[in-house]
Amino acid sequence: MAGYISEDTRKVTTHRLVEMKQRGEKISMLTSYDYTMAQIVDGAGMDVILVGDSASNVMAGNVTTLPITLDQMIYHAKSVVRGVKRAMVVVDMPFGSYQGNELEGLASAIRIMKESHADALKMEGGEEIIGTVKRIISAGIPVMGHLGLMPQSINRYGTYTVRAKDEAEADKLVRDAHLLEEAGCFGLVLEKIPAALAGRVAHELNIPVIGIGAGGDVDGQVLVVQDMLGMNNGFRPRFLRRYADLHTVMTDAISRYISDVKTSDFPNEKEQY
Repeated sequence: MAGYISEDTRKVTTHRLVEMKQRGEKISMLTSYDYTMAQIVDGAGMDVILVGDSASNVMAGNVTTLPITLDQMIYHAKSVVRGVKRAMVVVDMPFGSYQGNELEGLASAIRIMKESHADALKMEGGEEIIGTVKRIISAGIPVMGHLGLMPQSINRYGTYTVRAKDEAEADKLVRDAHLLEEAGCFGLVLEKIPAALAGRVAHELNIPVIGIGAGGDVDGQVLVVQDMLGMNNGFRPRFLRRYADLHTVMTDAISRYISDVKTSDFPNEKEQY
């Protein structure tokens, strides 16, 4: 089946994302963490590229997102921005760079924007961080919220199971979503929550709502690029659709390279000077 390439080459902005929601056009979002991948993802017509703190897992091999530092996130963001022409680049603020201290959060946000040249930031949490969100937005920095399963709080949850299944947590999520919109957030990610709840939030908010494991009744979808390309062989949650099996493709190519080197087939006469 043929893919989708946007004919609209204008830079994607917060304003254009709101326009997309208003006209019912779904928003496509994928992660990238380096220049080469960002060029490919952007060139395919992606609307939003997320420089996720999931780099802690897929790039650095950590079990959680918690260990990745502000400096490391800036490094990944700078690499991605250099490879992007059209997509909006959103950068995750890492754990410890904004929780509990509004001024430190503002300083972290300014550093990311000044040093990476990214377009916006993403922060996990609702009422607990709303003061920091307001400070950052008041400095002219666009912020995307993130509710539901929040990986930076995994030690509090103790599990990666679906969130907001009970009424109290669902009610809090809806309140937090409205608080984030009222604070000035331009968009919201909902992770691993019941589809009906996600659809309700997307319907009630005027800002775009992007889902990951949150069903189809939202304004767009986001996945980790290594997951949807099938590079991570062991990760198979229900919400993940694999569009390729690059683990097999890459393993086969590398194995053939090793064989050609061992048998002196590579390089041949045409591949040397």
